[in-house]
Amino acid sequence: MDMAAYITAFVTLFVIIDPIGLAPIFIALTLDMDAAQRRRIGLRALCIAAILLTLFGLAGDAILSGIGISISAFRIAGGLLLFLTALDMLFERRTERREGKADEEEIAHDPTHDPSVFPLAMPLLAGPGALASMILLVGQGEGVAHVLMVHLVMLSVLAIAMVLFMLATPLARGLGRTGTMVVTRLLGMLLAALSVQFVIDGLHGSGLFG
Repeated sequence: MDMAAYITAFVTLFVIIDPIGLAPIFIALTLDMDAAQRRRIGLRALCIAAILLTLFGLAGDAILSGIGISISAFRIAGGLLLFLTALDMLFERRTERREGKADEEEIAHDPTHDPSVFPLAMPLLAGPGALASMILLVGQGEGVAHVLMVHLVMLSVLAIAMVLFMLATPLARGLGRTGTMVVTRLLGMLLAALSVQFVIDGLHGSGLFG
């Protein structure tokens, strides 16, 4: 894969994980915490998400082979899944679900409660779309260098998420509700196009079309 392909991989993971959209959710989940507690929660969530995404990136193909699913079939299924995620982003359904999860966590909040595993690490950071994307992206090339590059791309997206978590309060205030909606819908359009490309690649790989 050339550098353009890794840029596409970065865009894919950035859109699916959506660090910008997660920033206000992070605020809601850590509402009564000080800066140090927020930092610990954010780091723990990102470490857990990185482990899950790495696991699926390294072993996902073996898991698929073990249950008799070809990478082409998984590309098509993954593309359809990502397209549904894109529709949710375009029509604000994903944001509403995330905010609903945040509200549930706030209601249940107590001093010992830790939202780093659920819902931050899973399913908000390492959700089904991100896990499926890691398998798809690793499967698009061969060799250790390719696998390493995909994982570096994934870690760079999580690093951006951590920066945005630390800047969540001023970021949410600056973007406002309207700004967040605009960014979410723009990312939704990009994800829709990328998901269609996954389906096209899967159809070509299956031999059904040329």
